[in-house]
Amino acid sequence: MRARAFLFITGPALASVSFVGAQSPAPSAHVAVTPKDVVWEAAPPVFRPGAQGAVILGDLSKPGPYVVRMKAPAGYTIMPHWHRSDENVTVLSGTIAMGMGDTVDTKTATVLTAGSFMLVPAESHHYMVSRTESVVQVHGVGPFSITYV
Repeated sequence: MRARAFLFITGPALASVSFVGAQSPAPSAHVAVTPKDVVWEAAPPVFRPGAQGAVILGDLSKPGPYVVRMKAPAGYTIMPHWHRSDENVTVLSGTIAMGMGDTVDTKTATVLTAGSFMLVPAESHHYMVSRTESVVQVHGVGPFSITYV
């Protein structure tokens, strides 16, 4: 396995953080990742402490497809933000609430349980609250960036 870099943009500041993740395949290679292959590390400093992240596929700092996972404790919140490209969110375990807009409002957010999927279009302002301990998988096309509202 090789180190992967998370690339985040937060306003004018730029930060990158390395995680160990699955090795990027050649463009036509078959890839299989089992739960024992996932290496969890503390989420980058652009997120509040408490979450863990793992790169499953790709290099988030470069153009191309990526797959990442985030493990979040109950009550963990990702404040309103947006991305330059579409974000595809799948809940692997637990329950989260995803909402649209510039203010966290858990009463109007969509509740997503394990097996649920949500597409968040590029530049859409949104947030996430983990109602229980949760694992969320996000895939898209890099480079990955996040800009807080």
